[in-house]
Amino acid sequence: MSLDFFGPGADGPDGPPKCSAKGCRAAASWVLVWNNPKLHTPDRRKTWLACGEHREQLSQFLSVRGFLRETVALADWDAESEG
Repeated sequence: MSLDFFGPGADGPDGPPKCSAKGCRAAASWVLVWNNPKLHTPDRRKTWLACGEHREQLSQFLSVRGFLRETVALADWDAESEG
């Protein structure tokens, strides 16, 4: 799997992937994989990126709503996408 907007191991137009937390511009080191079962089919996956500081906060936000499916280190996510 790759991040749709960056591709495996690639930097985006603004440099390396950034944390998805509001106002955070830190480099991401985690991929939070989620879906909303009321809106998405079971196999549909969406991603948020998180820095080390915001990983727990974003994970809790998704978990409380029953959306979080898995948390993967960004380096491992890139390795998975390369097969």
